Amino acid sequence: MIDYSIIWFAIIVFAILMYIVMDGFDLGIGLIFPFNTDPGERDIMVNTVAPVWDGNETWLILGGAGLFGAFPLAYAVIADALAIPLTAMLIGLIFRGVAFEFRFKATETHRPFWDNAFIGGSVLTAFSQGVAVGAIIDGFPVSGREFAGSPLDWLAPFPLFCGVGLVVAYALLGCTWLIMKTEHELHRKMSALAIPLVVALLVIVGIISLWTPLSHEAIAQRWFSRPNLYWFLPVPILVLLCALGIVRAIHRNAHYSPFLLTLALIFLGFSGLGISVWPTIIPPAITLWQAASPVISQAFMLVGSLLIIPVILGYTFWSYYVFRGKVNADGGYH
Repeated sequence: MIDYSIIWFAIIVFAILMYIVMDGFDLGIGLIFPFNTDPGERDIMVNTVAPVWDGNETWLILGGAGLFGAFPLAYAVIADALAIPLTAMLIGLIFRGVAFEFRFKATETHRPFWDNAFIGGSVLTAFSQGVAVGAIIDGFPVSGREFAGSPLDWLAPFPLFCGVGLVVAYALLGCTWLIMKTEHELHRKMSALAIPLVVALLVIVGIISLWTPLSHEAIAQRWFSRPNLYWFLPVPILVLLCALGIVRAIHRNAHYSPFLLTLALIFLGFSGLGISVWPTIIPPAITLWQAASPVISQAFMLVGSLLIIPVILGYTFWSYYVFRGKVNADGGYH
């Protein structure tokens, strides 16, 4: 018998991972805007993602819609528990999107306002998403089929620290994206900025990796019991190797490998979080099968998803292929 819950869980995880990867680096550009105040170079930074940034958010919509249809209990609990950070994320996305377009049309006197809106929207979006991830790992109290906690439960040290961690991760993604897409002085600036970001992210990942098992006995049991310990040991080792690879690639003036290794680093971090919570979808107790919608609903949705996902992948690939290569001051999307 087909386990539609597993299939839908895989689809949602894939959509979220695609969003983190693709929208992560254009959010990261807004996060590193304060480190470069040159107006011309800021225009180049934005132009590297101008043709593709709005399409990246398709994956966030797919993930949210999939959660709503395939796991309605999880959607209801998460939406209730994280109403404030999720609303803040949407506000950040709106400000960022408006600022993204308006800064190119603004007069010189108004340009700083839209630059700051772009920075603020990016920070708010990235931080809110990190808080949401941290709160999900911490878990939610559920009574029957309803959230039984406070709307401010997310306002705790671990979720807030995860918010900071995702800001740093997105900043590194944006920085290495610019290493790949730019040249000359801007390329050198981003190469210099990437190294402290790698170090900061490695420290944050290390702290979270210790914090989660110390705070949650079930997570500690999953990671450190045998034979799981042997199966999962490659994850932290590969994280260290990826971080070292990014630094070495920057030192040899590589263009593509820092970004590709950062993608691998993000994937490993995402995998580690997945290992920590599996098979629950509402930690600490509700599994994805308990939160699932009826099988007939999942099967009906799957037909449409199997049609639309290849279309999304196709136009995403084509847009990145068309706008491949370096971006300089002579060319611009706007």
